[in-house]
This record gives sequence, structure tokens and C-alpha cells, in this order.
Amino acid sequence: MADAAAVAAAAEKGSGGLPQFDASQWPGQIVWMLVIFGVLVFLFSKVFVPKVGGTIAEREDKIGGDIGDARRLRDEAEAQSKAAADELAAARGRAHKLALDAKTAAAAESAARRSEEDAKLSASLSEAEARIGQVKAEAMTHVRAIAAETAGAIVERLTGTSAAPAEVERALPAQA
Repeated sequence: MADAAAVAAAAEKGSGGLPQFDASQWPGQIVWMLVIFGVLVFLFSKVFVPKVGGTIAEREDKIGGDIGDARRLRDEAEAQSKAAADELAAARGRAHKLALDAKTAAAAESAARRSEEDAKLSASLSEAEARIGQVKAEAMTHVRAIAAETAGAIVERLTGTSAAPAEVERALPAQA
């Protein structure tokens, strides 16, 4: 029942709904709208826009500085990379030269040792050939005596009588 009484009281006043649609209240609403709009324009122009603009400018400056630093660091890194590559190439060249020098020295040392061993081997070979020649010469001096003994033994075995050493010597050829 209390609700019905409130609806009846509102109907008596002539209020038909929302105040925005009531033309008698428009002048006050327009004044407040202009005051609020003015305050907002003032706040935006004097407070918010400068702060946002300053923040944007700071960000642009920071980004520009960071990009400049990045470019500078990139250039330094490229320079260091080039220097390192040059040092590496120089080190490779020195290592190659050192390896070549070591190979040459090893080949020279090997050749020297080989020539020493060849000289030793040649000396040993000539010494061995000399000994062989001596032994052969000595053996050849005994060949005639061995041949005479063998011929005498063969004659004795075949004939049953021993041959005189002078006859056996005469029977042997002159080369033996």
C-alpha cells in the first residue's frame, strides 16, 4: 500500500518521468554541463595533455638514446669481431708457418740421419765385402789342396792303391 500512495503522490505533482526530458530543467542542466565541460577542458589542456606529451617525449628521447647506444655497441662489436678475425687469421698464418718450418726441419733432420745411416751402411757393406773377399781368397788357396786330397781319395777308393801327390797335382787343371 505504501507503494500505491507514492505513485499517487507523484501523479499529483505532474512529474511524468526522467528530468532530462523535462524542458523546465534544461537551463540548469546546460549550465552544469558547460561548467563541467570547462573544467574538463582546463584539466585536459593544463594537466593531462602536458603530462602525456612529456611522457611521450621522454619515451621518444629514451628510445632514440637506446637506439643510438645499440648502434654504437653494434659498431663496437663489429670492430671487435673484425679485430678478432684478423688476429685469428694472423695466428693461423703463424701456425701454418711454424708447422711448415717444423716439417722442413724434420725433413732435413730425417735426411741427415738417413745419410748418416747410409754412410754407416755403406761402410759396413764395404767392410763385409772386404772380409768376404779375404775369406774367399783364403778359401781359394785351399781349394787346390782340397781338390788334390779328394782326387787322391777317389783314386785310392777306385783302384785300391794310393796315388802319389805329385801325380795328383799334375792331373789337376791349372785353374783349380
